[in-house]
Parts: sequence; structure tokens; C-alpha cells
Amino acid sequence: MQRQRFTWRPLTLGRQIALLALLLCLGLGVGQGPTSPAWAGEGGTTAATAQGCATTPLFVGLDGRRYLEIRRAPAAQKLDEYVRRANARLLEVAQDHTVQPHQLVVQDEPPFSLVGIREEDGRFNPELAVGDRAAACFGVTRQQLALRYRDGMRRAITSYRGSHTLGSWLRGTALAALVLGFYILWLRVQGGLNRRLQRHFAERPRFMMQELSRLGLGGFVEADHVRQIMQWLRQVVHWSLVLVISYLLIPLLLGFFPPTAGIAEGLRGQIKTVVLGFLGGIVQAIPNLVSIGVIVVITVLAIRASQSWFRAVDHGRIRLPGFYQEWALPTARLVAILLCMAGLAAAFPYIPGSGSKVFQGAGLFIGALAALGSSAIASNIISGLMLIYTRAFREGDRVEINGVLGVVQDRALLVTRLQTPRNELVSIPNASVIGASVVNYSFSRREISQPVAIATTITIGYDVPWRQVHALMLAAAQSVPGITDEIDPFVLQTALNDFHISYELTAFVRAPDTYRQTLSEVLAALQDQFAAADVEILSPGYHAIRNGNRSTVPKQG
Repeated sequence: MQRQRFTWRPLTLGRQIALLALLLCLGLGVGQGPTSPAWAGEGGTTAATAQGCATTPLFVGLDGRRYLEIRRAPAAQKLDEYVRRANARLLEVAQDHTVQPHQLVVQDEPPFSLVGIREEDGRFNPELAVGDRAAACFGVTRQQLALRYRDGMRRAITSYRGSHTLGSWLRGTALAALVLGFYILWLRVQGGLNRRLQRHFAERPRFMMQELSRLGLGGFVEADHVRQIMQWLRQVVHWSLVLVISYLLIPLLLGFFPPTAGIAEGLRGQIKTVVLGFLGGIVQAIPNLVSIGVIVVITVLAIRASQSWFRAVDHGRIRLPGFYQEWALPTARLVAILLCMAGLAAAFPYIPGSGSKVFQGAGLFIGALAALGSSAIASNIISGLMLIYTRAFREGDRVEINGVLGVVQDRALLVTRLQTPRNELVSIPNASVIGASVVNYSFSRREISQPVAIATTITIGYDVPWRQVHALMLAAAQSVPGITDEIDPFVLQTALNDFHISYELTAFVRAPDTYRQTLSEVLAALQDQFAAADVEILSPGYHAIRNGNRSTVPKQG
């Protein structure tokens, strides 16, 4: 006969949640009867205002459970001594099985109402005295307070005797073993789920990157970083659950045994206070959260509406006199920032804890940081706005700023970024850009539909006729494909130097993006044309009178 092997199967997520809820309810003592006196707290306002009543009451009870609330001791006795003796006497009565709870009665003997034991022979043994001043602490008569004390003592004795039996100890031990079994089972389930999540995060990093790319965050983080963050969050959640469930297990186990039932109740009271305080805070914050939600929705709708409107302006579907299309997207960003700031200002008073010291300290810290860096930041932001609305350049233009030649890749509020012909990215603060001369090679073609010109100067000796020089330079310009025929090139004589004449060729580029390449081709064409005509270019200058040196004209072939 073969032995069947037990196979461990992890619980489903629904069963795990149900098990967690069961442990939470048991840990908080849901379903157990109240252990504090039923009348505790009645007349609390009167007790706080009555003369001679203790601000912090003391309690008489058994096994850590409170049954009688004492705010004033009879006559001139000290409250703490009186309560200590009452606790000791109540324990003696509870352990004396010859005394039955129904034998506790109230007998009125002015100026006190006495709670005591009525013997079988009719004798009355007083145990507790209640005066008018003590009753005034609760806003009731002394007879009413004495009856409450009697009922509380009866409950205390009955509960104590019911829990201090062999059956109750065996039942508590069995329940504790059952709970420990569930706890161990849950630990195994939680450990298995934790290991499965660990393997899942380690084996499928692309899945997490895809999820981040949907949120627009895929370009800001790497897969390894995402995996490390997810593993860290997994560990935090796992150990947080283990600690919470373990803490809930302590009062649950202690509550099964009479000597530690009071400790268990104290722990449960702490947990209940935290949970109820948290839930109460959520309930109180619901109106403010609704207001914040409404403000967020209105702000988002306003931002989307403004972006749609400015996008229509950018595409030319809407035209505004004096408002250029290139202003649309930067203005949309500014409007979005202003709307966000307005929404934040409107929602801030509704944020829970916005008036606390923490928020005030954070505000001071942010204000200090803003004060330290505001001058440079504000200068660059204002300069960026001036560059946008003065239309000095736009993204994609070929410009030269502070000697840096390149194509505008980004025009932000703080910096302007240029991509040089060597694919270098140069970031220039807007405050520096606004104070420098900006040469825009793309402006004329875009704004006035005219090509931009290039100019280069060469020097030729006096022995060469100037008309021949003009013809050679114009022929060189016309031979370059990048020179447009929209405007004819021309040559100017700019200087009659001591040993040569300066000739300047001006030609117009077909596309500003090929400015440097076209200039290089024009210079090469000039060398070819003059070399073919056997004309010597005197750049740099040479003396016109020869001293035996060879000509600088290159040999053809």
C-alpha cells in the first residue's frame, strides 16, 4: 500500500484576505463582550465639574478588568489607598466560594449607602460605602451609585469564577493552539506569496518598464532601478504585514487566559484607539477630500481646455491679431503652470493638517530655498519669456549665440540648448542669451521668404584685372549646388591694400541648414577657378615684387 504524499498548495488571494480579516477581528476582540463597566462615563461632565472629584478616576476590578469607577473616597481616605484595599477585598470575596453573587446587596444607612454581603443568618457585612459627595461626581444619588457598584461587583465575581476553572483553561489552551496553527499557516502562505513575487519581479523587468511607459515615465528610469525599487517595496509590504499580524496575535493569545486577560484588553484598547482614530480622521477628512477632488477636476479640465485652444492656434485653425503661432505652445505651458498654482492655492486649505506645525515648517523651508535661489532662477525665467515673446528664435532655427553655432534643440524657461555641427549639446542660461547678440540664419527664409547670404573675402594682386577677378568669383559661386538662383551673387571690392586688393563675394544659400557645407564648397570652388585661370590668391598677403620665390598657384593635373 502506497503512502499518499501531502502536497502544499498556496491559498488563493481571496482566502488570504479572509484569513487576514479573521485575525484582525480576533485581535481587536470583535464579538467579545465589554469588560469595562456599563455605566462608565455616565455623568462625566458633572464628574469633571464637581468639587473634590478626581480628574483621573481609579478603578476596582479583577484580572486587569475594570468594573467599578471610583472618583472620590469616603470620608477623608486617600483615593489610591481606598482603591487598593477595595481591589484586595474584591479578590478575596471572588475566591471565597461560600459567598454567592446574589448575596451582595445594598443597605441604606445615612449618610452612606452600603454595599455588603447578606449572610444566611441575616447578618450584614459592609464592603463598600457610597456617600453623597461620591455620587455627585457622577451626577446621581448615592442609592443609584450603590446599586451600580453592587451590579459591578456581582459581574466581577461571576466572571472571575467562570474564567478560573479547569475547563476555561483547557478551552483557552485549545483556542490558543488553534490560533497559532492559523498563524503558522498564514506565515507559510505569506512566505510563499512573497517568494513568488520576488521571482516575478526578477524575471519580468520588461513588464514593469511597459507599465511605466504607459505613464510616460519609461525614459526616466532604467530596468534595474525599477526592479530594485519593486523588490524593496515587496520586502516593506511583506514585513509590515508580518509585524502587524504578529502584534494582533499577542492580545488574542493573552485574552484566552485569565491572568493575562487584562493585559490583552489594554493592548486591544490601544489598537482600537489607533484604528478608530485613523478611521475617524478619514471620515472627518471626507468633505475636504471631496472639495480637493472637485478642485483637481476643475483644474485638469481647465488645463486641457486651454491646451486644446492653444493647440488650435498653433495649427492655424484659430487666428488672433498680433498673436504669432509660435507663441501658442509656450503660452499654453505658462497658462498650465498658472492654473496649477491657482488650483494648489485653492486646494491647500482643504488638505488635512494644512494648519499644523509640520506644514508651517515645510513652508518656511521651501521659502528659504526659494529666497536663496530666486534671483538667478527669476532672472533666467524672465529672460526665457523675453526670448519667447521677442521671437529671437524658435526650435529648429540655426543660430549663433556667444560664438556658439548650432541648431536650437530646446527653448526652456531657464536655458537654451543648441546642437552644434559636431553633435555637441550646449546649454546656455537664458540670462546670458538675452545679453548677447543672436545671429539667426533661419529667420529670413521663414519670415520674409528671402535666402540668407554667405560672404567670403580674398585678396588678389594689382597685376590681375579686377573684371577678371569678378568673373572668376561669380563663376565659382554659380558652380556650387547649395547657392540659390533666387538672388544673383555679387562681388564688392572692400579695400585697396598696400600689396593687394580685397574682393568680397556675397552669395545666397538655398537652405540655411547647409550654411557651413555651402560655405566650404564656395571656398573650394574659388580655389579651383583661380587655379584654372593661373591667378595667384594673395591671402595672406605677398609682396608684389618677386625675389625668386615660386608662385603659389597649384599645378593642375
